[in-house]
Amino acid sequence: MSDFSDAAMTAKAWPFEEARRVLKRYEKAPPDKGYVLFETGYGPSGLPHIGTFGEVLRTTMIRRALEQISDIPTKLICFSDDLDGMRKVPGNVPDQAALADHLQKPLTSVPDPFGTHESFGHHNNAMLRRFLDTFGFDYEFISATEFYGSGRFDEILLRCAERYDDLMKIMLKSLREERRQTYSIFLPLHPETGRVLYVPMKHVDAAKGEITFDDEDGREWTLPVTGGHVKLQWKPDFGARWAALGVDFEMYGKDHSTNTPIYDGICRTLGVRPPEHFTYELFLDEGGQKISKSSGNGISIDEWLSYASTESLSYFMYQKPKTAKRLHFDVIPKAVDEYHQQLRAYPGQDVAQQVGNPVYHIHNGQPPESRMVVPFSMLLNLASAAGAEDKDAMWGFIRRYAPDATPQSHPDLDAAAGYAVKYYEDFVKPSKTFRAPEPHERAAMEDLAERLRGFEGPVEDEALQTIVFAVGKEHGFDPLRDWFRALYEVLLGQSQGPRFGGFIALYGVGETVALIEKALAGELG
Repeated sequence: MSDFSDAAMTAKAWPFEEARRVLKRYEKAPPDKGYVLFETGYGPSGLPHIGTFGEVLRTTMIRRALEQISDIPTKLICFSDDLDGMRKVPGNVPDQAALADHLQKPLTSVPDPFGTHESFGHHNNAMLRRFLDTFGFDYEFISATEFYGSGRFDEILLRCAERYDDLMKIMLKSLREERRQTYSIFLPLHPETGRVLYVPMKHVDAAKGEITFDDEDGREWTLPVTGGHVKLQWKPDFGARWAALGVDFEMYGKDHSTNTPIYDGICRTLGVRPPEHFTYELFLDEGGQKISKSSGNGISIDEWLSYASTESLSYFMYQKPKTAKRLHFDVIPKAVDEYHQQLRAYPGQDVAQQVGNPVYHIHNGQPPESRMVVPFSMLLNLASAAGAEDKDAMWGFIRRYAPDATPQSHPDLDAAAGYAVKYYEDFVKPSKTFRAPEPHERAAMEDLAERLRGFEGPVEDEALQTIVFAVGKEHGFDPLRDWFRALYEVLLGQSQGPRFGGFIALYGVGETVALIEKALAGELG
């Protein structure tokens, strides 16, 4: 084993902890199927949301960690439950009225409201795949419509018919009395309307692999359970899919956690060992509500990428997966800066520290060099103070601060400058509130301006920070953070900001003096 592999066997980073748990399944013999199978599931009832990406990313991190400690091949399946009936019309799609006539039809039988694909399910599957491909995920995509219809699921569906009573016992324990009367693990697709029917079974013929039932109009039908004529209820489907594919690992949100014994029980009853599980906490929107693909709250995939790099999103997803996190626009700057802090730290760390560094998992053990010589938070404040409307204007200041930097040599910084302008315009500028300084703050700011006018030392962060720090102390600010808060609120119109010495070095000493003068003259508000 390499030094990295040795360190990975004891690493406390959660991808390695999960990978070791998966590997333990095969400590006696490798899998008969020849690979370890990871799965993620997707319900395409609405447009893909950022939580879907997080699930695939985190699963991929565990998969790559397993590859670091084992020679067993791996595979990732992304499974779309697109045979599910459309229970309600999503609130974030066009032409909603036209979809109302297709309620309870499989999503791949519902017309595409966007008019670009053969069905709503196909459209949403394409959106999911487009995004996963953008991030370079290595996966096999499986559509439930194809999985049921092609016969790939037939063996397990016939086994479900054979073991129908045992499977029903598992499900009925979890249901209220009134639901038990009409429940069946099988959902027939009506031969005429195509709708998914929630009706009790009159008879399940295990020998023939057929079910008999009455539709809503009281007409009796007999259908084979194979060939896409019947689908499974979603909880039995979960466990049966594990059995059919031989899934070794699947993670899902906390809202699924109470169903884990059901999923496992279904899989075991069908004669297959259940996979390892990982339950993650849910993402919350600005108001603390769970984000939903059908309601479209929280941040969308494309929205995050309008303001920051893909790697910053991956960093956010890596952090504390078992802790609920608010996923709103204000988390983006922090994610960007922390990601680059970790990149800068990586080369100086020992192997044990490196395998615990988030960037190791984001970049599959090969993190790039960070060229972000200016933090994203500082770029936001530069955009604010300079009134920059594009990244070219930002580069006028950046070049003076870092003469060796160019958009070509520092592409991550160049991209971040553009992101910062857009983020500032959309989120910071509308909420800026300048205030007039209090008398003692005015005196301190006048003093700071005077010292900066006479400053002849190197235009460096620490030298300038020392001046700002000294002015605050000499003017009696206690605690000193009150002095810095005053600078941010009076000069930048916000309550928080960067190290002010670094801001002066980036923005310029003379420009900072002019900014202070405008603020004291009441010209910023």
